[in-house]
Amino acid sequence: MPNYTDGNTYVCGIIGNPVRHTMSPLIHNTLAGDTGINLVYVPFEVRAGGLKAAVRGAYELGIKGMNVTVPYKSDVIGYLKYVDPLAERIGAVNTLVRDEALGGFRGYNTDMTGLFRAIEEEGIKLENEVVVILGAGGVARPTAHLCISKGAAKVYILNRTPEKAEAIAADVGDIRVIPMDIRDYSKLLAIEKSFFAIQCTSVGLFPDVNSAVIEDGEFYRHVHAALDVVYKPVETKFLKMAASAGAKVFSGLKMLLYQGVDAFEFWNADDGVSIDKDEADKIYRSLMLEVTGARNIILEGFMGSGKTTVSEILSERLDMELLDTDSAIETSDGRSISEIFEEDGEESFRDMETELLETITEDHWRDMVISLGGGLPLREKNRELLKKAGKVVFLKVSPEIVYERLKGDDTRPLLKTSDPEESIRTLLEARSDIYDAAADIVIDTDNLTPEEIADEIIKALGI
Repeated sequence: MPNYTDGNTYVCGIIGNPVRHTMSPLIHNTLAGDTGINLVYVPFEVRAGGLKAAVRGAYELGIKGMNVTVPYKSDVIGYLKYVDPLAERIGAVNTLVRDEALGGFRGYNTDMTGLFRAIEEEGIKLENEVVVILGAGGVARPTAHLCISKGAAKVYILNRTPEKAEAIAADVGDIRVIPMDIRDYSKLLAIEKSFFAIQCTSVGLFPDVNSAVIEDGEFYRHVHAALDVVYKPVETKFLKMAASAGAKVFSGLKMLLYQGVDAFEFWNADDGVSIDKDEADKIYRSLMLEVTGARNIILEGFMGSGKTTVSEILSERLDMELLDTDSAIETSDGRSISEIFEEDGEESFRDMETELLETITEDHWRDMVISLGGGLPLREKNRELLKKAGKVVFLKVSPEIVYERLKGDDTRPLLKTSDPEESIRTLLEARSDIYDAAADIVIDTDNLTPEEIADEIIKALGI
């Protein structure tokens, strides 16, 4: 729940260029709302040449803390009053903390502390671990520093340009860091039977979702755990191959989450703020929904398809708010749907459905399970709005099953005919293609219980 903003609201934010795509506001504004801290977090796009003025201006404006993203993580160091030793060692800062005594900002690197926290949450211990880092780009260097600082037994850095891997090894300055040409990975497999692999290249990043930096199944049989810093898609080919070989896998989205959590705790240390795993898991689920485009989970289908029951199960399991569009309209209008139909006509009711969808999309409602009225997707504009609102799941059901489920329900006008089963069949056939057109996911519900349908939806969404 967003905070009420007033004269006592603290401001935090993120500076970078570009920065409008950032998901950090989702993390921090949710944390602020859930902890009751009067804080708002916003992105600030800083043009080239404007970093010094931006940092000074942020302090003069009373901004409590900032995150820093590309391309300023290294350049910002020159404008800080203090730099944490870890951040200084790896040459990058991503979190600024206001310090009144120093008259400026202190700098930290929560990318790495967040990565370490994510690794620990997955039950992986870096101490005495053999780590294989794939790639030698911007993320690989601090990752190597982190692994060595936490006691890794060996850290292999595999890269297509061996000189870059060698440069990282020299920068870390520890004999446990071993650079290799990635094309020689078979030599690694002859030495190490089991290791933790961290994928630090952009290979697999959307839209290049069908590639992995190493595609040999033999490599993955040596991987007992795998992390991909790429989180779009959440399940990269690298992670899929590792999982298929039996490895424990997790997405870079966990790193994004915990770097934000660590920063939030820094900014609110005076209030003793500590974010527990349950709260972090809740935000991780929101990030997953955002990345997958499922900021809301929307159920559509014919009457008797199980929308109401399944939406209630999903709402409870995922701790998401539940919205039934028919009930919402009845509550807002003060009349039942049948009364709206009788007094104003069907078109008036369809207009109400459209207005509700416009509110959902324009006001950015999120983290909701939405159960649609059976006729809502029929209007083309509604289908367009649904695509913006979240992931649409079509609960497909046969006419025979609908009839069996509803034949004792005398409140349904459709069943008050001489041949209700035929009426169901005719209307369902007319609507089926429309439901298909609106859907991102189709679940055949005929032989599934509501709990099993919910399982299938969660599996299909990857959450």
